[in-house]
Amino acid sequence: MKAIAALDRNWAIGRDGKLLCHIPGDLKYFKEQTLGKTLVMGRKTLESLPGGSPLPGRENVIISRTLPESDEYIVKRSVEEVLEYCRGRDVFIAGGETVYRQFLDYCDEFLITHIDEEFDADAYFPNLAELGMKKVWESEEYEEKGHKYRFAKYTR
Repeated sequence: MKAIAALDRNWAIGRDGKLLCHIPGDLKYFKEQTLGKTLVMGRKTLESLPGGSPLPGRENVIISRTLPESDEYIVKRSVEEVLEYCRGRDVFIAGGETVYRQFLDYCDEFLITHIDEEFDADAYFPNLAELGMKKVWESEEYEEKGHKYRFAKYTR
């Protein structure tokens, strides 16, 4: 299982249910990495997507105690149900903060976009360096719309 996220210098991932900023290169990277795979996200993350709709070209699994069943996505009510359903699948945990924390111990790879800024935020990703994860790869620096960023991969 893998986690994928974009975050700032303080490991922030969002504010008021929205991304920190819009970086087309990061969105393209997210799509390239997750297309054809299974995405696991919470209800609030689903609702934050364009039109509140699941992402096309991916199997969308939503963990929620309240969301009704849908033909557009799979709903699971607990971490255990998600783990059982996702066994044998290529899975990416895609947020938000609570979902990242719930699945942290099950992930062995983390694809992180580091944005070289500090944003006013209310949602955070666990600091992988403090948790002893190793950065095994980092891209060159890119800049778009005034935002400098790098892609990185961490492992246990």
